Amino acid sequence: MHIPRNQTLAEALYVDIDKNEYLNEIYEALLNNYSIKIFNSQKQHIEVNIKDALRFADLLAKSSIPEKRDRHRLWGQELVILLSIVYPENSSIKYYLGSILSTVGNYRGLQSTYKAGYQTSDVFDGLYFEYDKSILRIPGHEGSYFFHDQKDVYEGLSSKYFSYSGPTSMGKSFVVQTFIKQQIENGSTNNYSILVPTKALINEIRSDIIGSLQGKLKETNYRVVSASGDIVLQQEHNFIFVMTPERLLHMLIGMPKIRIDFLFVDEAHKISDRGGRSAYYYEVVAHLSKLKEMPTVIFASPNIPNPEVYLSLIPNIQVDEVKKLASKYTPVCQFKYFLDLCEGKVYSHNDYAKSLSHISNIPLQVELSEIVKRVGSTQQNIIYCNSKQKVVDYAVQYANNLPVKEDENLVALAKDIRNEVHNDCYLADMILKGVAYHVGYLPSNIRLRIEKSFVDGDLRTIFCTSTLVEGVNLPADNLFITSYKNGNSNMDEVQFRNLVGRVGRIKYNLYGNVFLVRMEDNLKTEKYISLLQNDVPPQEVSINIKDNKKHLDLVIDDLVRGDIELTTVREAATAKDFEALRKFAMILTKDIAEGNHTPIYESFSPFLDEQKEYRIKEIFPIERTSVDISFSYDQVINLRELVESGQKYPEVTGENDEVDFEELVDFLMKLRKVFKWDIYEKRTIGKAGTYREDSVIRWYAVILLRWIRGNGLNQIIYHALKYKENNPYTGVWVGNMKLADIYNKNSKLHKNYIIAETLGVIENVLLFSISNYFRKFSLEYKDVHQVEHFQNDWYEFVEYGTTNPLTIFLQQIGFSRESSKFIEEPPNRNKYLTQVDGELRIHRSILECGNIGVETESQDIQFNMPELFIE
Repeated sequence: MHIPRNQTLAEALYVDIDKNEYLNEIYEALLNNYSIKIFNSQKQHIEVNIKDALRFADLLAKSSIPEKRDRHRLWGQELVILLSIVYPENSSIKYYLGSILSTVGNYRGLQSTYKAGYQTSDVFDGLYFEYDKSILRIPGHEGSYFFHDQKDVYEGLSSKYFSYSGPTSMGKSFVVQTFIKQQIENGSTNNYSILVPTKALINEIRSDIIGSLQGKLKETNYRVVSASGDIVLQQEHNFIFVMTPERLLHMLIGMPKIRIDFLFVDEAHKISDRGGRSAYYYEVVAHLSKLKEMPTVIFASPNIPNPEVYLSLIPNIQVDEVKKLASKYTPVCQFKYFLDLCEGKVYSHNDYAKSLSHISNIPLQVELSEIVKRVGSTQQNIIYCNSKQKVVDYAVQYANNLPVKEDENLVALAKDIRNEVHNDCYLADMILKGVAYHVGYLPSNIRLRIEKSFVDGDLRTIFCTSTLVEGVNLPADNLFITSYKNGNSNMDEVQFRNLVGRVGRIKYNLYGNVFLVRMEDNLKTEKYISLLQNDVPPQEVSINIKDNKKHLDLVIDDLVRGDIELTTVREAATAKDFEALRKFAMILTKDIAEGNHTPIYESFSPFLDEQKEYRIKEIFPIERTSVDISFSYDQVINLRELVESGQKYPEVTGENDEVDFEELVDFLMKLRKVFKWDIYEKRTIGKAGTYREDSVIRWYAVILLRWIRGNGLNQIIYHALKYKENNPYTGVWVGNMKLADIYNKNSKLHKNYIIAETLGVIENVLLFSISNYFRKFSLEYKDVHQVEHFQNDWYEFVEYGTTNPLTIFLQQIGFSRESSKFIEEPPNRNKYLTQVDGELRIHRSILECGNIGVETESQDIQFNMPELFIE
């Protein structure tokens, strides 16, 4: 064979190996044979030359061409994994599986229960693997090893600015947590901040960090902080902040002396999202850039081919300061299938040929529940649904014909759900059968126990919305995707790849299955196929995505006219895009007033000239701008006038926290007018009622009142159901979806929809929207009356779900609302709490109090606030 002088032997071997017909035939045959096994298909088994297949796998695993190495190594790994599944007793395959996992650096795969005990028979290979493992050894984790790309990420974290991406199963946040732990153990006194997109992730990462450091938190004087009200912030410590962008920004504004030395932005692809939340990332970075020294900034995102794009948020960053890494290697393989229930056909998908192959036929319009039982009856399954309603409906349908499992852990969990939520809650019924649903509105203690029960194997099947896509780590054997939509919007390639990455559990297995299920005629086959076959395209930061960029000139035009409501933009853009553009407009007016040339200003600059900029600065001087982009100056002026007129929160009186309901509705309607909810919050708190203007506000007021009184969820839901009984014509809603015109009090289904809606209102309306507006009202009230604190602060009542100072204190040290309520009950209060020199202390016996949620939270708090615990 002639090899050109400018081409190495490796290049000659690997440059066109992807196109090798024989390799592609072998892979397709193995995929076919594996698929027959899954679906018990009558399709003919294709003969495979095992020796040749192993040679190809070994060759691909050793690929050294940089631009194709990840793809080749993953393909080699997939080949040998498929061989091991189809021919489980073949000793040569078992050996090659261990060898190839070692070659690609998947030492964690070697430690899985699927492939344990591999020993190489080649002395030189053995020496190399031991040397490789010594380099990849994870600091502080004896016997554990990084993947090669994880090691590169770990070393990159020492850079000033670094952005990296990789598959969901790469363990991106684990590497950063390991780095932070090592820095602290080596004597660092820096303050670290981890930004996460959801409150669910706050709890998970906070607990991971505390569990990792444990007693070293006290030794090194570090504390983990997840909210600006945390008691530890009033003490002298070094800190690890775990917060959403909104929480961190509000803390930085309210506590300007807080120092941040290291910022890690997890799930950084959220900066590319449509909607207003992405704007907070810009503001956090902009705020930190004004500190005496800019902190280290690290971005981590899933599957993004150009992770360096997020470094553009850093003002005045130089080209030589940009450090990036984009990895495609995953230690776990996913095999993908398209199940067209409308046509009665099953197809396997070949990721390398980007093609579908028909595997078998299934009865037309077969139910999803039958498919899940057929494929995953003995495995752990996640079923993704695009709406909360479908999650409940599909889960009930699937669980209906399953037997009850005799499992004491599930019995205990179901009992607690009935006690805490409602006796008729479907979730409690299905838990007994090893089935659950997992949605954002579930109480955190219930959600965490569902996750733990799934990890422990007690629960076998979970139906979920995008809460799992947001980063909760619950990998499973099988993932069923019932729609290509996320809510009402189409899922994009980033969301799809992130969701697919939830399959496969490296601790137990080396692969997982993904089933895209077309269940409705209105869902397009082409869209499913495009998600399977399209790579993740290069990303833009949110202000530069098409849906925002095409309206930037209209933003300028509105601002030049002094129209802070952005009337033209509101008419031209979708509600989601308007939310983002409005926040960008607020940032721009502040940038122009202060003379800042931030990335936001630079994006608007093509539509600005000297005259327009002068006009905007004239209309919006510095006093008409704000560092808090949650509110525009028209809202702030209206609020100021309201507070100066003598407006206060409704009075809370007596032992039972009595509040005049009509006074509360009147107060909320005043805020509706002041903050222009009909313009800025028209999908929730600004929505007009169907038969009277305030009927939506009245519904929220019912839940709000019970929430601040400290009622348990069971009581809140009881009163919500009573309200619906008395006002049946308000209908049955879940989110913005109307499911019935009239509420039927005798329908268990209607009750469960109201339970879901009530929990959703608490999570999304009370604790997000109303809490945010109450926060602003309280800040304004303090400023007008020149006080630091006041008694009747409803922002605090909403934030902690109580007016009880003890319950508030318990939450400020780290307990959830539910756990705090358990502790404050008279028998428990006397048993677990005491006073020492006038200060509250907690008996260590609380670690064995019998309440799983309290025990779990106490385990973390004893390390994060050790001074509170006594024997």
